[in-house]
Amino acid sequence: MDNERITSANINAGELRSEVNLRPQYLDDYIGQQGVKQNLKIFIEAAKMRGEPLDHVLFYGPPGLGKTTLAGIIANELGVDIKITSGPAIERAGDLAAILTNLNDNDVLFIDEIHRLNRSVEEVLYSAMEDYALDIIIGKGPSARSIRLDLAKFTLIGATTRAGSLSAPLRDRFGVLGKFEMYTSDELKKILGRTAHILGVEIDEASLNEMAKRSRGTPRVANRMLKRIRDFSQVKGNGIIDIDITREGLTALGVDGLGLERLDREILTTIIERFNGGPVGIDTIAASIGEERVTIEDVNEPYLIQAGLLYRTPKGRMVSKSGYKHLGLDYGGDDDDTEERQVTF
Repeated sequence: MDNERITSANINAGELRSEVNLRPQYLDDYIGQQGVKQNLKIFIEAAKMRGEPLDHVLFYGPPGLGKTTLAGIIANELGVDIKITSGPAIERAGDLAAILTNLNDNDVLFIDEIHRLNRSVEEVLYSAMEDYALDIIIGKGPSARSIRLDLAKFTLIGATTRAGSLSAPLRDRFGVLGKFEMYTSDELKKILGRTAHILGVEIDEASLNEMAKRSRGTPRVANRMLKRIRDFSQVKGNGIIDIDITREGLTALGVDGLGLERLDREILTTIIERFNGGPVGIDTIAASIGEERVTIEDVNEPYLIQAGLLYRTPKGRMVSKSGYKHLGLDYGGDDDDTEERQVTF
């Protein structure tokens, strides 16, 4: 259900192939995340000068911000191969062993959603990251014995949307940490312009501004939005994306001026109308609108908080004055009630 949303930051199977074609291949073409990018340039150049693998890298931040893309860029800059997998896909220690033993010197292993690794798999990964070796138990009971397999010196790049869910022993084994931030409208405009050029789409400046403003600070959302508006321009227009067809398309898709969709607005409306603006617990909200708690926490809530429409307080979620204003409702709260509305992270 989540992948059907135009503003979902998660990627679905149908988009994977087309998105790969849009991804930049080198650091100079990568837009945004300047702090992470500039540091990586230095670390990559230093590793190449020494002829050593890059230290293990952990990327963390909301989905759709370019963590997988940057992992591929690192491999390209190093001139090595990359193997891509995900935490849930590695079910047993044997699965990880099969992947690691097929890596060559200085290769990159990218594990998406690394916080979802099985505990037994994670423990095997410790020695692989530190000693480039695998300790494997053969047999059972008294006849069991341990053997050590030497591995090629590789670079592990992990990506997670929940850095706090990583165990301390695993997190401490990463030498390079990169926190991904939401993109600015100017950065999203550049990304949209680049994507339009690759797709061969003619688009005006006003449309770029409008899409960037409604893309929730996420490149994946921006690119998906551009593709859908392209469809509207071809069927209902002359194939050229202008501001009129952009606004018509976004209205039809249910995306408002701040990038909110129906579920976002329903969350805010429910808190206001049923719970007098809050505070109210996340489980109560989920039950009231018939939605999974994890969907609200991972998909909707981060952007609502970032946009200043929702507070997360010790007592529960509360709608801000800006949230009332966005929905066109009168705000009855006390602007000076800062203690009650203090945000927690």
